[in-house]
Amino acid sequence: MTTALVVMFIAGLITGFSKFSVGGMGLLVLPIVMIAFPGPEALGVLLPLYLITDVMAVYSYRKNISWSVLARFLPLGLLGVLVGATLLSGMDSDQFVTLLGVIIVAMIALGFYLDARPATFMQKPITAYSMGFAGGLVSMVANAAGPLFSLFLLEQKLSKESYVSTRAWGFFIINIMKFPMYIGLGLFSQESLTISTYALPGLIIGALIGYHFLKHVKPAHFKWLIRIMSTLAAMKLMLFS
Repeated sequence: MTTALVVMFIAGLITGFSKFSVGGMGLLVLPIVMIAFPGPEALGVLLPLYLITDVMAVYSYRKNISWSVLARFLPLGLLGVLVGATLLSGMDSDQFVTLLGVIIVAMIALGFYLDARPATFMQKPITAYSMGFAGGLVSMVANAAGPLFSLFLLEQKLSKESYVSTRAWGFFIINIMKFPMYIGLGLFSQESLTISTYALPGLIIGALIGYHFLKHVKPAHFKWLIRIMSTLAAMKLMLFS
């Protein structure tokens, strides 16, 4: 129980910090929770935290939403969620851990690639549909679709206000899609919801720290720390679990 309390506090801290500051730290949260819950059940423990921060975000950013962009991205996002649910239903804990490590490494590699080359192909309709499917799938099985979704939105040439609002609503809608799937997979229970509440103090503290942190640190500098920590987490999952 003590381990679960500490792990969930840290998970809440990182989730709150990421949502209200530079973002990109979602790759770290699931491996941390898996210290106490080493399997797909970690997904069910985390989803309530994401929904709480999503509600806070969509309330804060309820204007300037580009529904036309979301309309291209989300339909196949739902298909990706359905395919991800099918994968999870036939996967044991060891397979899940390996898949998660591979996804994290892939997301980090994508970040490096896009640092070096432009991604104007993201403006093509077929790419929007493909990224929607991939985003739904990765979100369902690993809660790690942030880099994909952010990449897609950045290349739509939205205003800063529209980008933030559209991103917040996109994550909210995808997480709502996932909710009944996780119930069907048996990843939710009274116990898992109780464990999720352990993260609430960290969630609040992390959000406050993140809000003030963003005013003083350049996101470009902080992203390298995130990448290093995420890579270590992925290596731990794939080699030492």
